[in-house]
Amino acid sequence: MKRQGNSRKPFTFLITAGPTIESIDPVRFLSNFSTGRMGCEIAAEARRRGHRVILVHGPIDFSCRPLLKGLKAIGVMGARQMRREVLRHYGRADCVIMAAAVSDFTPVRCLKGKIKRHRSKTLLLKLRRNPDILAELGERKRKQLLIGFSLETSNEISRARDKLNRKNLDMVVANTVGGAKSPFGGGLKNITILRKTGKKKEIKEAGKHQIAGYLIRTAENLLEGSWHKNA
Repeated sequence: MKRQGNSRKPFTFLITAGPTIESIDPVRFLSNFSTGRMGCEIAAEARRRGHRVILVHGPIDFSCRPLLKGLKAIGVMGARQMRREVLRHYGRADCVIMAAAVSDFTPVRCLKGKIKRHRSKTLLLKLRRNPDILAELGERKRKQLLIGFSLETSNEISRARDKLNRKNLDMVVANTVGGAKSPFGGGLKNITILRKTGKKKEIKEAGKHQIAGYLIRTAENLLEGSWHKNA
């Protein structure tokens, strides 16, 4: 498939979206407020521009489903499933955009039966850390352009820059929980994009489809040129 208005060969984008969920018992789980909208918008934009797209997504909001049309979409539940699918396709990707909100922790064990509320007034839930998929990709990176997301409640720029360096990313999208423009769901967002060379770009009052367009165009420019020199 050729890119719209461009005769260059398409690139392969590996994109993640949505939350992961970690089971506590057969009916309960740990998760977060991610709807998957950002990752799905990025995937849809990459496909619209003629690229090969592999989307690995957790349980996304129903409103995101139309964006999956025509995509190779792989649904997963937990962080370990997402890691397995991402690593399976990582080697053939030109650009990886990790927009999923992967659960940092999972219960040590999932109970076989439903926990009954009348048995105790309190419940102690023991958790263990999930694999850090983004850090592992950074360690394994060879030719890929690797883009991550950083979501914080404070000091978002300094923490995003630390993530950029610590996980060997080429670009990170920083946003903040709180305030009028929540990063979750639809509506206008404020983000800051940091590059490994120190460049920073702020995008204000933008919809997720606009942010997706900027990220894909930036990735194209970096991949088409000598991006290691020009990023």
